[in-house]
Amino acid sequence: MLTVYGIPNCDTVKKARTWLTAQGLDFQFHDYKKQGVPADRLDAWVKAVGWEVLVNRQGTTWRKLDEATKAGVTDAASAKALMLANASVIKRPVIEQYGQVRVVGFDEKKAAVLLDQRP
Repeated sequence: MLTVYGIPNCDTVKKARTWLTAQGLDFQFHDYKKQGVPADRLDAWVKAVGWEVLVNRQGTTWRKLDEATKAGVTDAASAKALMLANASVIKRPVIEQYGQVRVVGFDEKKAAVLLDQRP
């Protein structure tokens, strides 16, 4: 089973969900806005891909942060605190399969390869 984490109105999340459905892949959607960011999963994601990958420094949310907040994100602990406080700063979607993070962001070709792999 796949789990897609994100925000429903995010264009990239919409694209990923549409693609997964077209591939016939079953998934459940975890809405950060309604369900929050799962802290235990966030720890696993940071360990698997690094906080630098998860913090979306290209997005609108990051650009709207004050400079002191941005400058304060220097390690996994500070990045985790920011992501828990402001889910919109997490690069979307995060897709897990077999309990492991497989995709951060979305690219059809990469997703097709990564989602085929077994743990």
